[in-house]
Amino acid sequence: MLPLNGKRIVSFETWGSGAFHAELLACLGAEVINVEDPRQNGNPLRTMGAYYLDPARTDNESNEFCMHNKRSLVLDIRTEKGQEAFHRLVKVSDAVINNFRGCLPEQLGVTYHRLKAWNPRIVCTHLSGYGRDNERAGWPGYDFLMQAETGWMAITGDPGSPPTKVGVSVVDLLGSIYAAFCTVSALLRVERTGEGCDVDTNLYDIALNCLAYQAMWYLNDGIVEGKQPRSAHTTQAPSQIYKTADGWIYIACLTQKFWELLCDKIGHRELLSDPRFVTMPDRRKNRDALTEVLDRIFSAQKTAAWCEQLQGTIPVAPVLGIPEALDSDFVRKNGKVVRVPYPDNPARGEVCFIAPPFSFPGIQPVAFKPAPKLGEHTDEILRVIGYSDGEIRTLREEKVVL
Repeated sequence: MLPLNGKRIVSFETWGSGAFHAELLACLGAEVINVEDPRQNGNPLRTMGAYYLDPARTDNESNEFCMHNKRSLVLDIRTEKGQEAFHRLVKVSDAVINNFRGCLPEQLGVTYHRLKAWNPRIVCTHLSGYGRDNERAGWPGYDFLMQAETGWMAITGDPGSPPTKVGVSVVDLLGSIYAAFCTVSALLRVERTGEGCDVDTNLYDIALNCLAYQAMWYLNDGIVEGKQPRSAHTTQAPSQIYKTADGWIYIACLTQKFWELLCDKIGHRELLSDPRFVTMPDRRKNRDALTEVLDRIFSAQKTAAWCEQLQGTIPVAPVLGIPEALDSDFVRKNGKVVRVPYPDNPARGEVCFIAPPFSFPGIQPVAFKPAPKLGEHTDEILRVIGYSDGEIRTLREEKVVL
């Protein structure tokens, strides 16, 4: 069985980081119940994005990415009866996760000290923009803001270009991974101690932490390595993109061994004795000259030919667009795209997802399911926690549930 089989996660999600945090837990086998707000017609992801799977344009692809493999419960926890239903659910759950602004978990009653009376083993994970216990607790926080303020944009792109964000929402995605790591760790702690807890993390701290060695260089020696040409490594050469006859190739010779192998494989061993390129410091100092030499060499063949010649021996990769990346033989042969039946649009027939980037050999992976309809599982979940059909009708009439 998968590591989180038998665990029930109650998730309050707004936008990508919270939704993907929950999605990772679902891929690990947890039952994830996404609690959606009837006052906002559900999760904002349901109406975000320009690309839809169905002709009625009610199911957008951003929502499918973040919401598949989950169950949908529409419940207004701002009401007294909504809180009562939520507390019943907490009694039979293992974790409550959210990515509200830092000031909201306490107001909405989703913290450990507010919930432990109903379940002393409950784990409450909070993923906010800036944290819960500082002067920015009430600030909205998004991926792009974190990339801007923590220095990422200042070191991304070519020298002379404007500050540049990474092409995917990488802080949101990293935030989700950190939060999932924290949630799983806290669940392990519960197994050892019998006691639940709050877990706090935030996008700002995560982005700052990911400065890694760049932060070490500055904090300890005042060293700042700015933008590097051709997406180059800050300290190693050759490690950047080079021109080929029909595009670009990334060469990453991070050791002397790989530099020597490269010179041998491309038929230019004379470069090994060129005083400009003998050692790594030499090559870094003379990076522009090395770029000119290697551009000239790699321009003699197409990218695919160089990859066939070098891959497996030299760290090398073609620079691909998204279509070429997703349609590659490697992706296809290794099952990195999952195809799921999509009955809501017979003309489409199926919806495709990227497979989880982990596996447990010998254990069946989670069966992918499309994102649930808004409130698709409301009645079913309410029955599990003890509500009768008559009580459910009353809650619906009072707009506590949808």
